[in-house]
Amino acid sequence: MPHPRMYDHDDPYLMRLRALCLQFPEAIEKEAFGRPTFRAGKIFAHFGQGQSSRPREDSIQVLPPGDEREALLADPRFYVPSYIGPYGWVGLDLSVGEPDWQEIAELLDSSYRRIAPARLIRRLDSQGSPAGPSPAPRPPKEHG
Repeated sequence: MPHPRMYDHDDPYLMRLRALCLQFPEAIEKEAFGRPTFRAGKIFAHFGQGQSSRPREDSIQVLPPGDEREALLADPRFYVPSYIGPYGWVGLDLSVGEPDWQEIAELLDSSYRRIAPARLIRRLDSQGSPAGPSPAPRPPKEHG
C-alpha cells in the first residue's frame, strides 16, 4: 500500500524549491514516503521532513558539508530531522522568519555536490549553479 501524500503539490514553498532544484543537472522530483524529494541519482533535498515530535510541513532538508552542520544547527531556523538527521541531514524551517532563497540555493548547491557523480558536478560547474557563480578563491596575503 503506498504512503499517503503528506503535502500540497501547489504549496508556494514547494513550488519555489522545485524551481531551484530542477535547475541542477539531471535533477528529478520523486515522491517518497508521502513527501517530495529531489534527486540526481541520490536524494539531495527533501521537502517537509519534520521531527517525530514536531511536524514541520514548511521545511527543506539538505545534506551540508560536515564542517558546516554544527554552525547551521546553532541557528534557530535549523534542526535535526527525524530518520535522516543521524546521517548528516539538517532541516530548515521556512516558517521561522522570511526565507532567504539565495541561502537556500547555496544549501542546495552544497547538498547536490555531496551526492552527485563527478560528471554532473562538472556540468554544474560549466553551466552554472542556481546559487550563482562559485566565489573566486582569494589570493594569498602578502607578508611584509
